[in-house]
Amino acid sequence: MQGIQMDLVSEDRLAKMPPVEKIRFILDEVKSGKILVLEKGLTPEEEATLIEMTMTQIQPDDFAGIEMESYPSQTDSSLIGKLFKKNVVRTRLTVIGPANKLKTLKKDRDMISAIVSNK
Repeated sequence: MQGIQMDLVSEDRLAKMPPVEKIRFILDEVKSGKILVLEKGLTPEEEATLIEMTMTQIQPDDFAGIEMESYPSQTDSSLIGKLFKKNVVRTRLTVIGPANKLKTLKKDRDMISAIVSNK
C-alpha cells in the first residue's frame, strides 16, 4: 500500500518528554516523511527550537524542511486566572510535516486546510 503516514500524537506522549527529546522526536518523524498532528501544540520556545534545528538539517536533495501550522494559542481567562492575574497560555493542535509534502492552503482561528501530496 502506497501513501503518506499521518500520526496523531497525544498530549500525554509528548508531556512525558523533555523539550529537547520532544523536538528530536518530531524532527526524526518528519524527516522520515511522516505528517504529525500534535493534540497539544508546542510552546513558542519549542517551535523556535524546532525551526532552528530544522534549518541545520536541510539538504536540497534529501530534506526540504518542515511545514508547521498551529491554531492560535489561547489565554486562560477563567475567574481564578483573573483573580490571581495569571495569564496561562494554552497551546492548541499543531500539524507538522515535510515541506515538500504538506502545504497549508488556509488557516483561521478554528480550521487549518492543507493539501498533502505524495511526490
